[in-house]
Amino acid sequence: MITGELKNKIDKIWDDMYSYGIANPLTVIEQLTYLFFIRSLDEVETANERQDSLLGITTDRIFPENKQHLRWSKFKGRKAEEIFQLLRDEVFPFIKKLQNGKKSSYARYMRDANFLLPNALITEKVVTAIDALPLQDRDLKGDIYEYMISKLQTAGRIGQFRTPRHIIKMMVRLIDPKPEDTIADPACGTGGFLVLAGQYIKDNNKDELLTNRKFAQHFASTMFTGYDTDQTMLRISAMNMILHGMDNARIQYNDSLSKNNIDTEKYSVILANPPFKGSLDHDAVSPTLTTVVNTKKTELLFLALFLRMLEPGGRCACIVPDGVLFGNSKAHIAIRKELIENHKLIAVISMPSGVFKPYAGVSTAVLVFTKTGTGGTDNVWFYDMKSDGFSLDDKRIDLGTGGDIEDIVARYKSLTTNPEMEAARARTEQSFLVPKQEIVDNGYDLSINRYKQNGYVEEHYDHPSVSIERFKELEEEILAGIAELEAMFE
Repeated sequence: MITGELKNKIDKIWDDMYSYGIANPLTVIEQLTYLFFIRSLDEVETANERQDSLLGITTDRIFPENKQHLRWSKFKGRKAEEIFQLLRDEVFPFIKKLQNGKKSSYARYMRDANFLLPNALITEKVVTAIDALPLQDRDLKGDIYEYMISKLQTAGRIGQFRTPRHIIKMMVRLIDPKPEDTIADPACGTGGFLVLAGQYIKDNNKDELLTNRKFAQHFASTMFTGYDTDQTMLRISAMNMILHGMDNARIQYNDSLSKNNIDTEKYSVILANPPFKGSLDHDAVSPTLTTVVNTKKTELLFLALFLRMLEPGGRCACIVPDGVLFGNSKAHIAIRKELIENHKLIAVISMPSGVFKPYAGVSTAVLVFTKTGTGGTDNVWFYDMKSDGFSLDDKRIDLGTGGDIEDIVARYKSLTTNPEMEAARARTEQSFLVPKQEIVDNGYDLSINRYKQNGYVEEHYDHPSVSIERFKELEEEILAGIAELEAMFE
């Protein structure tokens, strides 16, 4: 998590830019994102050079020989006027054409990028401040983005708060994506789910990605798709993709719930935390969704969308607000019934309400399901997450314990490897199985409190006469102590 010291550094950059006339927070975020990216390009280039040196080879370079002066490490220490002119006249035009004319998502969203820092003094201040930030740490870079997003006046109201990285990692581990998968996030934001899914695949399939050209090409181009309606988020997501080797990931402007999104049975994996912004214009929603669940509520429509976008056998892990689990409207019941009766609902992981603090205090859950079209739900696995490893207040301090996440992943995997283990657990424990029929009998209610039982431990108390004798002994001790005190002052 981002520390107070790091927050102060971001606040200082923000305040400096504001004092020089950059008052729009979206503009601040865009300009800082471009500069983060320029610095990151240099770090990627340095890492490539180091790897080539170890292997004794020479691979393609981001910065050609005649463009080496555009690297962050080369210009950051120059005079203010030189930094300003170099960024404005050379570095920005260079990064806008970085893909050599290819129609990548990066090139598409950088076409209209403009350098808006007004003068040399603020440019030098911002470059120096950014150079002191720990951007090499991917998690911290994400936390910095999150903190910047939190400073938007619209944050929260339009659902723009970033999913904590450790929660994304947990969801990715549950889904266990493979090199042959096609992975989508229809509300991708900064691209966190896609980036971490890609990292998981690289970590677990190193040899295959190195030796199998087909998989390597799929990883770089066709494996990942992300949609969003915010241009700033799309730019950040596109930059994230290219920095993680997903150069031609399909990152596009698209209102996923609208008629413009025609994706059907196209992806084998969906990982998402869609916005919970209440309701929207019913007429703008794709009729393929409203026929499944007739509602204006985005959290319900997104579930219908995931089912439509997944190919048969496709897997989904998504975050939903608690109301989805127990809401008693026709639409709420209809989407839960659809998941349980027509597909395979595997797990409901109830998370504590502090997981998204300080940006939102909503209680949420992770749903894991497989699209089948023919049913398949037999038992649903419930887990009552008590801790995600961080304090559940606005400070979100790392407790150093990891919380319940490792237990969640291990027990989820045991559903396949050792199903008897979870089947034997009582309803008083943190995780347990509930038969489909019991859920049906309860109106398809998926709230864990409907099925969890409280464990009672029988307590034994002394007879009142014993307690009275103890009170008398204590009274005698107190009176004796008072008498000693009185004697001292006689």
